[in-house]
Amino acid sequence: MKEGFRQSMAWLHTWSGLLVGWVLFMVFAAGTSAYFRDEISLWMKPELHAGTASAPARPEQAVGLALQHLQRAAAGSPRWTIELPSEREPLLRAGWTVPPPAAAASAPRADERPRRARFASATLDPATGQPVAAPRETRGGDFFYRLHFDLHYMSAIWGRWIVGFCAMFMLVAIVSGIVTHKRIFQDFFTFRPKKGQRSWLDAHNATAVLALPYHLMITYTGLVTLMFLYMPWGQQAVYKDDRQTFIAEVFPASAGFGNQKATGIAAPLVPVDALMRQASAAWHGAAVSRVVVNNPGDATARVTLYRHEGGTLSANQSSMTFDGTSGQLLGRAGEDIAPASDTRGVLYGLHIGRFAHPLLRWLFFVSGVAGCVMVATGLLLWSVKERQKYGKARALGGRVGFGLRLVDGLNLGAIAGLPLAMAAFFWANRFVPVGIAERPATEIACFFWAWGLAAVAGLAWPGRRMWQIQLALGGLLFALLPVLNPLSGGMGLLTSLPAGAWRIAGFDLTAAALGAGLLAAAWYVGKRKPATRPRAAAAKASVLAAEPRLETAGAGR
Repeated sequence: MKEGFRQSMAWLHTWSGLLVGWVLFMVFAAGTSAYFRDEISLWMKPELHAGTASAPARPEQAVGLALQHLQRAAAGSPRWTIELPSEREPLLRAGWTVPPPAAAASAPRADERPRRARFASATLDPATGQPVAAPRETRGGDFFYRLHFDLHYMSAIWGRWIVGFCAMFMLVAIVSGIVTHKRIFQDFFTFRPKKGQRSWLDAHNATAVLALPYHLMITYTGLVTLMFLYMPWGQQAVYKDDRQTFIAEVFPASAGFGNQKATGIAAPLVPVDALMRQASAAWHGAAVSRVVVNNPGDATARVTLYRHEGGTLSANQSSMTFDGTSGQLLGRAGEDIAPASDTRGVLYGLHIGRFAHPLLRWLFFVSGVAGCVMVATGLLLWSVKERQKYGKARALGGRVGFGLRLVDGLNLGAIAGLPLAMAAFFWANRFVPVGIAERPATEIACFFWAWGLAAVAGLAWPGRRMWQIQLALGGLLFALLPVLNPLSGGMGLLTSLPAGAWRIAGFDLTAAALGAGLLAAAWYVGKRKPATRPRAAAAKASVLAAEPRLETAGAGR
């Protein structure tokens, strides 16, 4: 323990933030971008941009058009899925299960595993039902969403353990930071520029207090979302090996009602639009977001309707299942659930923010950006404070220690290198050939190659000039994305703004703002020049001049 309680909390705050700060910066940056992962995915599929300008269609009409397409394209499929258009996803998506060949399914070898069914899908215009041009393959915004808790190039379980470990450190850092800074709210209104360490501390305090409730919420709920991985003992004690019952009670929307094998007896499907109106009335006007049809065209057909996620705070999705031939309601799920499951659903819903309307989603995004700045300024603050200890040694021409050089390099690679890699990911989306195999993996490889090169350069040359180079390059790549978009087949700002395509225009405008911010940071880094050689020489001369006086004083004594 240190000298007192607050000093101990300060020590804990410093080291709990520093040791995992670089991972936390990536988690904050990728998680913040995931609030708009649908918009990112749409921007990265320029073939779909033209379809966003079409007039919205009624949900019942869109479902009818999707069913007509499925009856033509997937008549023998055992399962149909229809994703309805929304304010964030303007197009209609139809998917179906492609069963294995009949010969392979009827006579599998004893040593052969049963083949899994494949899935196929089509993107349709909700007004006409016609398939739109097949978009390029890409992970889009889902890459950043998975990256912020699964990491990449490793087992998802290991990635979630690493992220959970870092999130626990983040929670400790937040609580200890609140205890340490007794004037934290007063300091929030104070910013003193060009004061070195004091300026970094002011920036750290301001961004921390600005979104303090958000930081606490997002960190704690992030741990709750994976609590069954981190603390499985309660589940094991109550449910033993009965995983099906556990999933049905914790994730009630996954419960099925009367799902049966197909009998081969043909029967027409009940009009689904009438079922949608019945479900919407039961949900007090909430819309249907997804329609699933099991055994379509068979006497055992079942139709399950899922409620739109934006209507409630909880992530537990309500559903209603009907008999596909008579229209009889077979059951409802996700409404009358246990308090523990409902609590988890609310906390998970807070974390992912799917309930949020556009203004609140932007507030979450800004708070996430503040979290990135908070982590970045905390890492830089440690370096600034530590570098002051080497002031005399540097004045005499010495060098800083290995630990400080390592932290400087890691700071550079994480804080300046990650935005550069994210911009490179978007550029790769437009320059990687559309028809190549494993195209999404190639885009992701470009992201990690750019990040890896930036990290290696930062470790090799952790100086002010390298900061300026990486910030300027990342800012330039982001700022030019609105120019790249129309030149590579997308809808540019001159077209998207008049057409009201705000999902595409919003991405371009946000990219331009991020690019301007990074370029401004690069300009500021270049403006603040390090100490000149004459100043360092003068400092060295003053130290040497003081030594004879000290010796004389010692001789006199």
